Amino acid sequence: MRIGLLGTGPWARMAHAPALGAHPELDFAGVWGRRPEAAEALAAEHGTRAYADVDALLADVDAVAVALPPAVQAELAARAARAGCHLLLDKPLATTVEQGRAVVEAVRETKVASVVFFTSRFLTATEAWIGEQAGVEGWFTARAEWLGSVFTENSPFADSPWRQEKGALWDVGPHALSVLLPVLGDVREVAAAAHGPGDTVHLVLRHTGGASSTLTLSLTAPPAAAGVGLELRGAGGVARLPESSEGVEAAVLRAADGLLAAARTGQAHPCDAAFGLRVTEILVAAEALLDAAGTGAPTA
Repeated sequence: MRIGLLGTGPWARMAHAPALGAHPELDFAGVWGRRPEAAEALAAEHGTRAYADVDALLADVDAVAVALPPAVQAELAARAARAGCHLLLDKPLATTVEQGRAVVEAVRETKVASVVFFTSRFLTATEAWIGEQAGVEGWFTARAEWLGSVFTENSPFADSPWRQEKGALWDVGPHALSVLLPVLGDVREVAAAAHGPGDTVHLVLRHTGGASSTLTLSLTAPPAAAGVGLELRGAGGVARLPESSEGVEAAVLRAADGLLAAARTGQAHPCDAAFGLRVTEILVAAEALLDAAGTGAPTA
């Protein structure tokens, strides 16, 4: 499968480009970016071609990987689908329901395959743990913490405008939801949302399976407090999300495997664009509650 990359920022450089170049079943055919000089540099690094015109790239490939801010991604993803390209997308799919629906509609109309890259869902240990816990009955509640220190000198994402604008809810919230939903069921209600320090937010969710969950999300936690944790409690006891030493490139490779399988079989991947839309819908509902509670603008 010939695949192109849309995007040239830190995530494209550290995650997508190395994986696309290393995958044995993918022909990394080209790069397009909003900064032509960055596209030229990234393409040269991986021995592929830089495209000045995104539509020319779409015409030359069977699929695209997208590493762009969500609002830009949504528009280009729908365009790529209508050009007949399978989609390896990033989270969040979009930051409005309308944008997300446009992508899903384009995917349905053209019958292309889609996978949204929620990093945790493509880590081997995490995927196995999710499958195991989804088969357990009687979960009562869950607690998830995704705490990062993104706006620091050492972070490659410190200058990310969309993260500065949208904060932890939209950056790490999708990761937490991608693990909780397959275990506890869809969210039937965002019951509460409150601001914490910096861009920190606290959510309370009610799930269709009967359980509740609480989420604490931050990109502005002190470095010593940063980390990820998820704990399930129920009739069978306590289960905790295992730590993983697997790198992000390996996770992207597994996401690409999922896209290839979906394209070959016509079977939708569990993390397809429709799942990405559902995550966006939940985050929009949470954002509305946060807005009603006060301005709470993310602060770096």
